[in-house]
Amino acid sequence: MAELRQNLATREWVIIARERARRPNAYVESSDRLRTHERVECDPGCPFCPGNEELDLEVWREPNGAGWQTRIVRNKYPALIENGSLIRSFNGVERSITGFGYHEVLVEHPFHNTTLALMTDEEVRAVLQMYLRRGQQIAADVRVEQIVFFKNHGERAGASLLHAHSQVVGLPIVPSDIRHRIEEARRFFDDTGQCVFCTMLADELTRRERLVAVNERFAAFVLYAASSPFHIWIVPRQHRASFLHVSDEELAFLAPLLRDVLFRLYAHLNDPDFNLLIRSTPTKEPENGYFHWYIAIIPRLSRSAGLELGSGVWINPSLPEECAAFLRGDTSAGS
Repeated sequence: MAELRQNLATREWVIIARERARRPNAYVESSDRLRTHERVECDPGCPFCPGNEELDLEVWREPNGAGWQTRIVRNKYPALIENGSLIRSFNGVERSITGFGYHEVLVEHPFHNTTLALMTDEEVRAVLQMYLRRGQQIAADVRVEQIVFFKNHGERAGASLLHAHSQVVGLPIVPSDIRHRIEEARRFFDDTGQCVFCTMLADELTRRERLVAVNERFAAFVLYAASSPFHIWIVPRQHRASFLHVSDEELAFLAPLLRDVLFRLYAHLNDPDFNLLIRSTPTKEPENGYFHWYIAIIPRLSRSAGLELGSGVWINPSLPEECAAFLRGDTSAGS
């Protein structure tokens, strides 16, 4: 029989379709697709490969010079423009803001045939440090209210270029989805005096059935109320509301765990398309006891349809506990 599960942090309901649930190995991508490590090391037509750099778009590179490891460039076709005034307009039911904002691309590695799952721990740490440093710089602009970090890997996840990259967007507003998550977290804190994310993390560490990987500072688990197969959160074990306040020491623990989780997905599911998001508090909201930053990894292995669009209730045709066991290497989970 199907089961409805609720995400304690967002209050959203998910249908776990037990009767039509597929075994985890049913989500393994076809072996005839070209995987990331099978591509050429340098593509002459790729704007992110060394030698093809569009220097007029470059914001920052590390290290500075010809042998760069990571780069920040302005998006060639930005959704928002950082130059110009921030002007709000109200005219009856018409409400608008001029298209101010930051829209940048983080080139994660000089090689065309790699991704975070295949990098070294130090290379992943360099990417995370670039997220952090550039995010802190953008947050210094008083017009910015929210910074969104995200990675699209693969066509189904929305990637238009193959070369490993992420995007950093600075918004002049706090989107309603983020505000909803903050309000639900505050409501839980008002009711219980506890952080909902800390509560969920403690439960996952106790049960361990949905854990994928864990170290001294971070834990990765498939959500109890996962909205799709292999939907994973990576949560810091120390409470902190903003990603922009993490330390280099914490990044040293986050990098190997993030690489480990992504490599498990890469190896077990044959390089699936996925989205990676960093969920963090708005730039002007101080550290607090109710919100908790985290990373969400959502493999694109199923599709939404009418019920999801009409109700906001997702159908997950997999069992989160089996997905976690499969990624941990429990062979019985995929049989």
